[in-house]
Amino acid sequence: MEKTVKIGVIGAGNMGLSHVYSADELANTTINAVCDIAQDKRDRIKPEIREKIAIFSDSKEFFANADVDAVIIATPHYYHVPLAIEALQHGKHVLVEKPISVDKKSAMELLAEAEKHPRLVKSLMLNQRTIPMHIKIKKLIDDGSLGQLKRINWIVTDWYRTQYYYDSGDWRASWRGEGGGVLLNQCPHQLDLLQWFAGMPKKIHAFGSLGKHHNIEVEDEISAIMEFESGASGVFIASTGEAPGTNRLEIVGTNGKVVYEDSIIKFYRNETPDDEYSRTATTGFSKPDLWDITIPCTLPPNFSQHQNIIRNFADVILNGGELVAPLEDGIRSLEIGNAMLFSALTGETVNLPMDAQRYSDMLAELVKNSRYQKKVVTGSADNSFSQSFI
Repeated sequence: MEKTVKIGVIGAGNMGLSHVYSADELANTTINAVCDIAQDKRDRIKPEIREKIAIFSDSKEFFANADVDAVIIATPHYYHVPLAIEALQHGKHVLVEKPISVDKKSAMELLAEAEKHPRLVKSLMLNQRTIPMHIKIKKLIDDGSLGQLKRINWIVTDWYRTQYYYDSGDWRASWRGEGGGVLLNQCPHQLDLLQWFAGMPKKIHAFGSLGKHHNIEVEDEISAIMEFESGASGVFIASTGEAPGTNRLEIVGTNGKVVYEDSIIKFYRNETPDDEYSRTATTGFSKPDLWDITIPCTLPPNFSQHQNIIRNFADVILNGGELVAPLEDGIRSLEIGNAMLFSALTGETVNLPMDAQRYSDMLAELVKNSRYQKKVVTGSADNSFSQSFI
């Protein structure tokens, strides 16, 4: 077997170009082809890369002629499923950008196709699973350090976006182009980590606003309440219209509380589990003695969470092993986001697993009845893209 995986990237926007350069830099991948329908996107590829790869403007031509082993799909959301299916049917390993799809129903169609190709590696760009702080938090839960989970709260309102951001592409912030707002674009990582840490909720009730802070037709603010099978409760709050915003995660168990904010993990550890202390205490207002622990965790030099996923994807292709982010995991965070939006727009409490057809029908109506028209603005190159993630 070859020592590197020959990569083709479909979609040369900000994220797609980042993947092109990652594939060129990594030791176990080689960038061989790029495809994008837009000439200006193709022209943005660095000359030193462009001269050594094949460039396509049509996906059919790409799949027919590109010399690649694997495909990274970094297009607008609605194209993720059809292009991933096409890649699998052409015998290509596939890595899909988040979200896996715009709705659970179409994600199920992709996963059904994926099952027909057991020898192909299928992954999803759930890159925040590789951040050391997130790995530490998951370990505290999985090894029982936190005890029985009781509550998980995540305020993630530091996804601030300007109107210029939304106006920079016709597909952005429209039902027809993006299929949703903050839940589908900015929050798939947090929704994935939410279920990675605590499992899937069984009930969700949410409140949300469409275009509350921007001239857009999709949601830019959401507040959701969740109930988990274990009896734990959850709260999730997200916004793209709040500056400076907050990113604070709290996870409470019988053994204490973890708070993650500003890249610092604090573990407030009960010397006695709170349920045991409650049963045995002889006073009414006392609390368990507490250890205030700051858990050391930093990013290694030259850390790149996106490169970590691509490296892992290629390594599994070449050597076998386990994926950090299997494609099938993507349907979980998508379902949570779909359920939150469905609840916010209908006023219903959603039981999970949710009715995928009902959500698909609702989304189809939103697309059909959309009257949103937007003038796409152009300006100087946006060099702030890297500020969107660690």
